[in-house]
Amino acid sequence: MVSKYWICIPARLRSSRLPEKALADLAGQPMVVRVAQAAARTRASRILVATDNRAIESAVKAAGFECLMTSADHATGTDRLAEVVQQTRAEPHQVLVNLQGDEPLMPEAPLDQVAMALDADPFASVSTAVTAIEDQATLQNPNVVKAVIGLSGQALYFSRAPIPYQRDGSAVPEPGVPLGWRHLGLYAYRAAALEAFAHWSPSPAETREQLEQLRWLHQGHRITCVELASAPPPGVDTAEDLEVVRRAFGRRASSL
Repeated sequence: MVSKYWICIPARLRSSRLPEKALADLAGQPMVVRVAQAAARTRASRILVATDNRAIESAVKAAGFECLMTSADHATGTDRLAEVVQQTRAEPHQVLVNLQGDEPLMPEAPLDQVAMALDADPFASVSTAVTAIEDQATLQNPNVVKAVIGLSGQALYFSRAPIPYQRDGSAVPEPGVPLGWRHLGLYAYRAAALEAFAHWSPSPAETREQLEQLRWLHQGHRITCVELASAPPPGVDTAEDLEVVRRAFGRRASSL
């Protein structure tokens, strides 16, 4: 088990659907702190929150976690992680897991698993998580990102379309073979690859699909996939999501 990986939590205050959600209260602590606490239950050797907001920095440091101030101009969380690599002068092969700042219910196992998958594949720049798709509704849903995976676990392509396409129209997969693979937004990166990413323009396929991971494939980088038995709990995007998570933390508190 790799134990020297880092968890980086990109967090910003601006959010179009739920303003200031990073500081939303969850049983007495800001959400970003609850995410850092979730990260602290893993085997990671270092946990960093990367933000462009002083209020988030203050909350994180008050809770005893490391926080780096980064540029407000980053287009994506991946770009923010690339700045973390530069600021910390991380070694080229350092593994960094990207944990979104709105996923306070993330269990430790998936984070350890994506770190292990990347550590075990010396040819990969990135690792990510997938789960099996067993029903047509999920396969056809454009909001569900699908992955096609090669024999050794490497990603061949990602799409919002139902891939691989079933030319004969059959809805019955081969025995023991799922209809497809659902891609989850959980990643581990090598530090050198993150630095390279910051200098690449979006690829044509990425622009069409609106899927950042296609930029890695366009540049010839290998993404290795790890299968999870089930998807982790979803993050917080809306006020309704926030209430669900608040109830979950309330149940935790009442059970202590």
